[in-house]
Amino acid sequence: MQIGTEQIRELRERTGAGIMDCKRALEEHDGDVDKAENALRDKGIVKARSKAGRATSEGLVEAYIHAGGRVGAMIEINCETDFVARTAEFQELVHNVAMQVAAMAPRYLNKEELPPDSEASPQEACLLEQPFIKDPSKSINDLVLEMAARVGENVQVSRFERFSLGES
Repeated sequence: MQIGTEQIRELRERTGAGIMDCKRALEEHDGDVDKAENALRDKGIVKARSKAGRATSEGLVEAYIHAGGRVGAMIEINCETDFVARTAEFQELVHNVAMQVAAMAPRYLNKEELPPDSEASPQEACLLEQPFIKDPSKSINDLVLEMAARVGENVQVSRFERFSLGES
């Protein structure tokens, strides 16, 4: 099957993958852009997980204050290089996760931090397990893994804190 440049461009815009990766994925899936996108995402997530052990000494700290100034959050997300930390895409991820913390009030970063006797569900209490407020079909962990796959670096949420008037 002949793969057109328009199909490759569309797949690149959706995934951020390289031209040749997009072309190969489209060829493998007979020009079906949706199937090729899923294949590239799966491949990227596997690559991202393999980078999870690498050091993350760069990144950003973001403060988000919700309208009215009664709720706010501060978050640190790390990556491997300052080049990635300065990209608009990484900055948007950090902002969105800070907004998630302010809106959803997670108490723990991941399931490993959840006390064994806790009655709270991981999807409510753990930031990385929560459905993303802008797209509930994805978890916060999915967003972080997708970013790692796109930039080719280890990306980790390090810590966060939520502030609300009247709460201690």
